[in-house]
Amino acid sequence: MRAVVQRVKRAAIWVGDEETGRIGRGLFVLVGLASDDTAEDLDWIVQKVSRLRVFEDQEGRMNLGPAEVGAAFAVVSEFTLYGDARRGNRPSYSQAMPVEAARAFWPLVEARFRATGLPCAFGRFQAMMDCEIVNDGPVTLILDSRGP
Repeated sequence: MRAVVQRVKRAAIWVGDEETGRIGRGLFVLVGLASDDTAEDLDWIVQKVSRLRVFEDQEGRMNLGPAEVGAAFAVVSEFTLYGDARRGNRPSYSQAMPVEAARAFWPLVEARFRATGLPCAFGRFQAMMDCEIVNDGPVTLILDSRGP
């Protein structure tokens, strides 16, 4: 499982004219599911995101986690994180979880993020979304449950 995590001042997610989620200060998280991901991969990602010390303390050092600053999460499914463009110019998505399996897995993603106890907003699985973020820093991290 892969996640691109951006520290944001605010973020909003729309599907067409419908706003599906909005947060203030927090983390915008794009989540890509691999074909062989398990609940253990998801737990690793959620635990890592929920404990990332990327918020500044009183001395201006990134030393505080989301719960310590009252942050929220905006979480969006993003299969293109498994796009492989090493050959040619059209990415292959063969490593991404097949859509039906991902559709069945996605509610678990939402449940695990909600279980952190922090406010959460979500996009809509497999929808074309407009995501608006105000990046804070910018601070952006790439996480992979299987390593680099």
